[in-house]
Amino acid sequence: MLTRIARTAVGRPRLVIAVALLLMILCGAIGATVHSHMKSGGFVTSDLDSVRANRYLSEHFPGSEPNYILTVDAADGPDSPAARDAAERTIAGLREHSYVAGVQSYWTADPTLKQALRSKDGELALIMASIDGDDAELPIRAAELNEQLQVDSGPVTVKAGGLAATFADMNAEISKDLIIAEAIAIPITGLLLALVFGSLMAAALPVAIGLFAIAASLGILRVLTALTDVSIFALNMTTALGLALAIDYSLFIVSRYREELAGGATPEAAVLRSVQTAGRTVVYSALVVALSLSALLVFPQYFFKSFAYAGIAVVAAAAAAAVIVLPAMLILVGHRIDAGDLRGPLRKLFRLSPAVERPPRQTFWYGLVIAVMKRPMSIALATTAFLLLLGAPFLGVQFGYPDDRSLPTDVASREVGDILRTEFDADLASSATIVLPEFRGTAAELDPYARELSKVPDVPAVLSSAAIYRNGLRVAAGIPAMSSAQHGAYLSVATSLDPYSDAGGAQLDTLRAIPAPTDALITGPAALNQDSVTAITGKLPLAGALIALTTLVVLFLFTGSVVLPIKALILNMLSLAATFGAMVWIFQEGHLSELLGFTATGTLNLAMPILMFSLAFGASMDYEVFLLSRIREEWLAGPKTTQGNTEAVAMGVARTGRIFTAAALLMSIVFLGVATSGVAMMKLFGLGCALAVISDATVIRGLLAPALMRMMGTWNWWAPKPLALLHNKFGLHEGDDSVPDASKRLDSASV
Repeated sequence: MLTRIARTAVGRPRLVIAVALLLMILCGAIGATVHSHMKSGGFVTSDLDSVRANRYLSEHFPGSEPNYILTVDAADGPDSPAARDAAERTIAGLREHSYVAGVQSYWTADPTLKQALRSKDGELALIMASIDGDDAELPIRAAELNEQLQVDSGPVTVKAGGLAATFADMNAEISKDLIIAEAIAIPITGLLLALVFGSLMAAALPVAIGLFAIAASLGILRVLTALTDVSIFALNMTTALGLALAIDYSLFIVSRYREELAGGATPEAAVLRSVQTAGRTVVYSALVVALSLSALLVFPQYFFKSFAYAGIAVVAAAAAAAVIVLPAMLILVGHRIDAGDLRGPLRKLFRLSPAVERPPRQTFWYGLVIAVMKRPMSIALATTAFLLLLGAPFLGVQFGYPDDRSLPTDVASREVGDILRTEFDADLASSATIVLPEFRGTAAELDPYARELSKVPDVPAVLSSAAIYRNGLRVAAGIPAMSSAQHGAYLSVATSLDPYSDAGGAQLDTLRAIPAPTDALITGPAALNQDSVTAITGKLPLAGALIALTTLVVLFLFTGSVVLPIKALILNMLSLAATFGAMVWIFQEGHLSELLGFTATGTLNLAMPILMFSLAFGASMDYEVFLLSRIREEWLAGPKTTQGNTEAVAMGVARTGRIFTAAALLMSIVFLGVATSGVAMMKLFGLGCALAVISDATVIRGLLAPALMRMMGTWNWWAPKPLALLHNKFGLHEGDDSVPDASKRLDSASV
């Protein structure tokens, strides 16, 4: 099939490129407004107790769960005429919108509640409201209110925070970050490609395919938003993945094309051979990445499902561009692939001697692998110990739901969040709400329950229809609106703890343990975090098993060995464990928070390690497939002995080491572009994936993989006879004897 595709591209290159340009323009136009159709949530599902409680409150006690909080800061204090006028204008503006309910403020509250809405230093006060809407509507409506109500300068400033405003600010930040990330990644990638290839023409081709992948990513995401819920976080990640893979795949094929040309092949023959060999590697690499991402479908949250749908589609687009569009471009370029050679002028500029192409056995990579395989046991033990040491901090990982602290400190919702956490006795955005849907008793019957709740440590106050309590004592009259003869009652439990901390989780467990008059549902940040973490971790074993199984099957079909897929799986797990440990050390414990510009909260968003695992695992297998394909090619051509195995590994690494290292560097630059994001979870994702890719291409492929392959010797290629027959029948590996040679093989290393 690949041969037929290549012949089509060779026969009608201009038509193929014209169609690709048309698709690129169409996808770019369709995807131009994709960010406005994406959603900010997706971390929870409707069946969780905390979500059911939230939904019940919205239906029967509208406005009871404030998600939009405004701070009013006046130079003369909140009781000044200027502050009161600003507050009245803001409240009137909120009440103009039908989707806003439950407006409360320091200026309109009952005297017993006023103090809770004023900061401890008395300099500012709060207005709270509830915005109705789902994950798509909430940030849009909050952004509209922000534009209307916020006042950034003057004698009185008004700033918006709370969950709704945080979602709106995250949307804006991520959309802006995407532009910045691409503006950083694309020119740097192009420059490095020019240095790697030594040719502007050869460097331009992967960049062109990368731009096609970005446009395709945006178009695919926009189509998906019309069919299902898609997370706004997928915007940066899938475009970065599409760009990274498109460049990687193009690098493999262009490198093989140049190698075939140098061996004396015509451009047509070189393209055919490149697609039949490197192109086949690209297809199976893309299959591994897509299957890794498909494991995200086992999670019920649309946050993960949207990454699976979008990621699979983007991987397919990147692979298709590499094996269909790129060959057409190579035919048109022909022997001009080395046009714009930079190496000669640069060497003259720096007075360096002319470059001399060295045979594989004289390259750095060959020498490194031979040295490693002379001491395989010690190298394997030392490298494994090093990776496990790096991964050790992951044993202490703590997971938390993302909040405003994911944003830069100068964003309004982050500023409001910091004020609520530090300037008030209780963070009103972190309160727990207990819902009693079946309660039909009197307000007095709630008295014992509310009193016991208020005795829980670090609970400043409990609000109910019976009374307001502090430390087991009644301090004010109750709020009648907090109960209904038809719909039960709810209680608000304030907290002075971080809801995502261990202490916040322990406090929630204590609240749950207090006997309620009827069945109780609890919502709020701590409950949402606990419920979502439980729901996600319950699916982790299944997702991990699916990734492992599909990887083993695909790599077996590719190599014909049952040993190599198991080895690859173990090596990837070691690499990812080290990366996750580094992420805990950096982001959870905050050791590089000042340098990287984020706020450590003592937790990691659980969704990020899962996404990193799926994407980085697939990217690592990308290099594994590429390396094994050349090692197997050498193995098939040489003696089936221990020495033949050693030579095949050394030659395979020598022929590909420079290529996959360059590919890893380029991919890491794309991910580091994502790491420039102001949103902490995106920063974690970008930096984590970059570290995973770099460590895999250096420590794993250069040291540990050769050491283990030397120790296993000819057993590397073992498979039970029935499976060996199965592999021979399908012949799913690069360098298959059935593939006609389009050119002589080189005995030189080239990129």
